[in-house]
Amino acid sequence: MHQPEFAWFLPTSGDLESFGKSETRRPATMAYMVEVARAAEQAGFTSALVPVGDGCTDAWVTAALLAPQTEQLKFLVAVRPGFVAPVVAAKMVATFDSMMPGRLLVNVVTGGFPAELAADGDFTPHDARYARTADFITVMRRYWTEKRFDHEGPFYRVEGCQPMVHCATRPHPELYAGGASEPAEDLFAREVDTYLLWGETMPQMAERIARMTAKAAAHGRQLRFGVRLHVLARESEEAAIAAADAQIAGVSEATLARAHETLHATDSLGESRQRALANSGSLWPEANLWSGLGLVRRGIGLTVAGSYEQVARKFLAYTQMGLSYFILSGYPHAEEAANAGRTWLPRFRELAAERSQPARPADAHAR
Repeated sequence: MHQPEFAWFLPTSGDLESFGKSETRRPATMAYMVEVARAAEQAGFTSALVPVGDGCTDAWVTAALLAPQTEQLKFLVAVRPGFVAPVVAAKMVATFDSMMPGRLLVNVVTGGFPAELAADGDFTPHDARYARTADFITVMRRYWTEKRFDHEGPFYRVEGCQPMVHCATRPHPELYAGGASEPAEDLFAREVDTYLLWGETMPQMAERIARMTAKAAAHGRQLRFGVRLHVLARESEEAAIAAADAQIAGVSEATLARAHETLHATDSLGESRQRALANSGSLWPEANLWSGLGLVRRGIGLTVAGSYEQVARKFLAYTQMGLSYFILSGYPHAEEAANAGRTWLPRFRELAAERSQPARPADAHAR
């Protein structure tokens, strides 16, 4: 079983304290990104997701600037098939890993919102994007593992490539990816090391883990499973509920309507599932799981919310169902990273250590 690891999220499109109060917004300056990254590292997070999106700073430039400002923090950085040639992407990965050995994780991002993809110049249909990603990964792997190669695939053609920049991590940094559609699942069951889910209810995630485990096994492989969630931990459950309500308090009906229109304009099954949870009639689909951010925020909309003890035990339950890599965020990100390091993360580690202790033999004289 994989040891649980916790990653934090870098708010490269800006940060805030409340979605209903514009005056709480914080721009994604270099100084603030360094503050968040260092807070995450000091709190005990081992890596940080550098997101991609139309409002985000460039993930590769950001990660390259932040890596020297931290000591051991790893960066989960996206490669985006269709926007950079696979040989170029493979060389970017090898360059980062050779200069900052062991501190890069590769997030293969195929895309989700058609409008955002179109604004970037990509009009490839959903299923074809995953076919392109398969060809893209094949070329990258060949760059990392072969001395010379030619490639003739459905999307990419390479002639006489002789890789000259090599990864320090052998054979290459780990590959991460997520996607809820059948083409995404079929591809990533074959190709990635860690399959990422967006948080849903525990029965929903258990079903997906079981299905992906079977799909990977059909290829003679074993996957590690991760999940993307927000977290909101306070001294008591009541305080956490109040803090959750405050995050979307004051959001106008007009803003909610615009968000609804934008968030539903997607061909991503994962996005659609998040919206369904946010509009299911209750913002608490299960104990200590709040879906309120799904009303106003693109991407993951679910928050693990509760007392420090409840949050720690919720993550312990997630590990027992097979999840071991947790990409978390909270508003504002600098303070919430520090809060995690002081409160529920140490408690989680205590609970996990207790769980891993071998059972004591029964007293031979007991009756």
